[in-house]
Amino acid sequence: MTSEQTFEELKALLTLPLAKFIIWAILSALIYHFVAGVKHLLMDIDIGDGKESGTVGAILTLVLSILLISLAGFWIW
Repeated sequence: MTSEQTFEELKALLTLPLAKFIIWAILSALIYHFVAGVKHLLMDIDIGDGKESGTVGAILTLVLSILLISLAGFWIW
């Protein structure tokens, strides 16, 4: 019985706005880190490592990260 009660308490705790914000913040950092990591892996194989393509890659990284972070926010809230 205590496991069911503990589960319900945890479920109630995770529905609090502060908990949702903390989860979203952690997911945001992971999403940005993942997208930037993919960009760096592409640069390691000589894709997008020039000056002009580097600028495009940086902008694309930010735009894609913002899009995915927004989607994560809609999913969490």
